[in-house]
Amino acid sequence: MKILVTGGSGFIGSHLCRRLVNENNFVFCLDNNFTGHVNNIKDLLDKPNFKFIEHDIIDPFYLSDEYIKCDIEQIYHLACPASPKAYQYDSIKTLKTNFLGTLNILGLAKDKKARVLLTSTSEIYGNPSIHPQTEEYWGNVNPIGIRSCYDEGKRISETLMMEYNRNHNVDIRIARIFNTYGPCMKKDDGRVVSNFINQMLENKDITIYGDGSQTRSFCYVDDTVDGLIRLMNNNETKGPINIGNPNEITIKELVDILLSMINTNSKVTYLDLPSDDPEKRRPDITKASKYLNWVPIINLKDGLNYTIDYFENN
Repeated sequence: MKILVTGGSGFIGSHLCRRLVNENNFVFCLDNNFTGHVNNIKDLLDKPNFKFIEHDIIDPFYLSDEYIKCDIEQIYHLACPASPKAYQYDSIKTLKTNFLGTLNILGLAKDKKARVLLTSTSEIYGNPSIHPQTEEYWGNVNPIGIRSCYDEGKRISETLMMEYNRNHNVDIRIARIFNTYGPCMKKDDGRVVSNFINQMLENKDITIYGDGSQTRSFCYVDDTVDGLIRLMNNNETKGPINIGNPNEITIKELVDILLSMINTNSKVTYLDLPSDDPEKRRPDITKASKYLNWVPIINLKDGLNYTIDYFENN
């Protein structure tokens, strides 16, 4: 198949591109490298079935004959900074990426008659009042908080997807991704797995925000990519579908696990909890299991070992 991946040089996008290329698809990887980097896809650049296109998704984009001779069949739309540090750095650009970027991609999907998958996020649930989070839950989001550029941005992206489906019959899929980790994460992206691993490797203070009792559910990137591909290629549901690992642990427990795996002189320090930080996060993956026959298979310690090895060697 001919497939476009926006955000393809980013963390999850690069893994997705590699999987699709290895399955003999022709992959167009589109990214402006705001949070991604060509190093993440350097092994793909010389492949005959891979093409990198540097472009900001905020600006309209057309797959001309310069890039492609026939219509693409699928679009994976991942373009958007995903860590709080990155999406708060330029919050207005984050909003534009979610609204204008998704609008542009849906216009392209309509023109090409391509199926398009949006990678939405568990952040649309906000600081949830139900636990675990099901796809029917509408969320508890602060629309004027420091995280709202991303939370509300993804919510409007989902709305755009549904309206293009209802009004223009665009074939859509919506995935709500929960915390994902693994190789190709940016060392300084501000997410807890990369933060903690690199602080320990560099013998720096381990910074826990709040008392560490808040919970997260960590899914290894290969499992997340597998869930996205299964959702894209299923014909039973358009979503939204939760893609995440239901194994819930506290932030303090994550630190203890990593301390047992990394030889370090680092000490734990506690800082104030950021505004609107979710207290709990755990996906209900009943629908992913039912419709996609998908459950994560990489256990946390194995995934952390792969991630530690990546940061030790990069």
